[in-house]
Amino acid sequence: MHCWLVKSEPYKYSFAQLLADKRAVWDGVRNYEARNNLRAMKKGDLLLFYHSNEGKAVVGIARVAREAYPDPTAAGEDWSAIDIEPVIALKAPVELEVIKSDPFLTDIALLKRSRLSVVPVSAEHFEHVLALGKTKLPVRKTRRT
Repeated sequence: MHCWLVKSEPYKYSFAQLLADKRAVWDGVRNYEARNNLRAMKKGDLLLFYHSNEGKAVVGIARVAREAYPDPTAAGEDWSAIDIEPVIALKAPVELEVIKSDPFLTDIALLKRSRLSVVPVSAEHFEHVLALGKTKLPVRKTRRT
């Protein structure tokens, strides 16, 4: 499993809306590197959900529910979309200023590749952001066969 960070302007699509919708198409990505990151995602990968522009904070955790497929908003073009589902809202949003000031996060892709809307995140950075957000992932139930 890999970890990622996805950005959304909350007035366009917020984490609260994802919680209400229970599943969403993540489309409209128009950068080749970000598109390739979408294509590298696997079902079950975890996502830090970042509110950009307004709020500028990691506010929740989502999960890849469907791997990359042709973006329905880009007819005839080579762009990709994924489906995501919410996992949990962070108990405390982790603001950009906190991320910038934390020595452990100096190499996080959010800072190094700040213009991209989809970036990989190391497991260590992911866990650190969760800790800053005072949040633990819920235990995922598995079926026994």
